[in-house]
Amino acid sequence: MYDIPCVIFAGGKSSRMGEDKALLPFAAFSTLSEYQHSRLSKLFKNVYISTKEPSKFSFAANFIVDKIYDEVVYAPTSGFIAAFEMLKAEKIFVIGVDAPFITQVEIEQLLNADKNAFDATIAKTSRGIEPMCGIYHRSLLASFAQMQKSGSHKLGFLLKNSKTNYVEFTSDTALLNLNYPHEYEKALLLLNG
Repeated sequence: MYDIPCVIFAGGKSSRMGEDKALLPFAAFSTLSEYQHSRLSKLFKNVYISTKEPSKFSFAANFIVDKIYDEVVYAPTSGFIAAFEMLKAEKIFVIGVDAPFITQVEIEQLLNADKNAFDATIAKTSRGIEPMCGIYHRSLLASFAQMQKSGSHKLGFLLKNSKTNYVEFTSDTALLNLNYPHEYEKALLLLNG
């Protein structure tokens, strides 16, 4: 099992899905978040769920609760800050709740490619970079705090201006994100063969 803490980000607004995607049923689980938590707990010693509302989950898990600032922003910035403050880890592995097909193969490639000299090691596919799949180092905490303060929450901009290592993946399916209803339907079809 991997020692690096795994943080599942499940605090987004899900506006494109039209409903909270973290709570959509998936596989044999009542929610996508429970599915992700269950399978990633078999790979990582410690798995956490980053959220603004832990009460919406009906299963036992370790939660990292985002601080609610004056204006609620549905960007992962506050989740990163809360994770580094709570965990005290030098680096964390992050994955969006909406990426249910990442396997141990991709996770291991990211872990093996990561070095202490980097600020982040991030997945990349033919669609582009996948900021919510990779390893973030504590060295970025000050940058996240500045992003929160300035109201600029673009992870791509942060990664472009940091020491970021990109790991290219040929499989788009492994990093398929479920943002829209048709992508969720496609995922259910993939799941059922």
